[in-house]
Amino acid sequence: MDRRTVLRATVLGAGTATFAGALWQQAFAAVAQPGPSPYGALLAADANGIQLPAGFTSRVVARSGQRVGGTSYVWHRAPDGGACFAAGTGWIYVSNSEIPLTGGASAIRFAADASIVSAYRILGGTNVNCAGGATPWGTWLSCEEVPLGRVFETWPDGSRTAEERTRMGRFTHEAAACDPHRQVVYLTEDEPDGCFYRFVPDTWGDLRTGRVQVLCAPADQVAGPVTWRDVPDRDGVPIPTRLQVGAAKHFNGGEGCWYDRGTCWFTTKGDNRVWAYDAVNQRIDLAYDDDLVPAGTAPLTGVDNITGTGGGDLYVAEDGGNLEINIITPAGVVAPMLRIVGQDGSEITGPAFSPDGRRLYFSSQRGISGASSGSGGITYEVTGPFRS
Repeated sequence: MDRRTVLRATVLGAGTATFAGALWQQAFAAVAQPGPSPYGALLAADANGIQLPAGFTSRVVARSGQRVGGTSYVWHRAPDGGACFAAGTGWIYVSNSEIPLTGGASAIRFAADASIVSAYRILGGTNVNCAGGATPWGTWLSCEEVPLGRVFETWPDGSRTAEERTRMGRFTHEAAACDPHRQVVYLTEDEPDGCFYRFVPDTWGDLRTGRVQVLCAPADQVAGPVTWRDVPDRDGVPIPTRLQVGAAKHFNGGEGCWYDRGTCWFTTKGDNRVWAYDAVNQRIDLAYDDDLVPAGTAPLTGVDNITGTGGGDLYVAEDGGNLEINIITPAGVVAPMLRIVGQDGSEITGPAFSPDGRRLYFSSQRGISGASSGSGGITYEVTGPFRS
């Protein structure tokens, strides 16, 4: 019996899982399946090389190594994880730089009419800043994707100098997602045997002190209850954090992470899965697995960064595949929402919606050139009738 057959039997045999989170509005007995997009089919590529549904348009807002339009600021190489923050009548889009030693993060500030007001650095001198996450108090957590990597708390408006948050654990950090109801921060780890963590601060809103815990469950479990245990040594020396708790469940290459109303969604690139952690009932389930759709029909592969909307849709970016952002609807349909053509050597990073939900920002990390240095990175904006 092959892996696909075993997984299908395991997941379906687990019965119908009911998610507490509002992103999944109904119970389901299987993972998301391919279907028609609520936006319709993708049209031919536009002048920016983006295939979009009818009614949507794209523009380039920044290119690595070039000045951001209307400013003197040179955009960073290898743009990666990102998020949007309200700022007066406009908003700010922040983006990490996934390059060694000088990585950091930058920001672009937009006016209410989406014109660019300014661009600037909010973090520098850090190492391979991959993904991260926004906090409810308006800061951006920028994470280093290296062994013994750190988390830095940054201020999108540039009003304060970034601060190191090493009490959140030293490991190969990827993404972070805040759960204000349980007052914890979920953290993914980009290792083939990585773990899924949560940071429990002593005081919510202050990430300087607290405990790091790791999710524990049987190794082969894809649906069912889980527990959390403290990590004895968050500094990971000499034993890496992922190896300190014997009962810890290991995930194949943790990537994006997104929390909304009781559910934390996270992705694993090694097995092309989207997981759902039901924080209310403390259980995990599979929301998507490319091995659990009909052979040869998986629209979503190379799962990476993830974001969501207030209406319940998830948007998952591809690192590989055919360079798409796919939508997963609350009804359990997965379909392409956009596709970048002519950039096969790149990956899509940093998807994030403007505060009003009308604009989606993301980057092609290596762009047309595909250069490993990230010198060809391009950051885009897509505008259109997104579902609220």
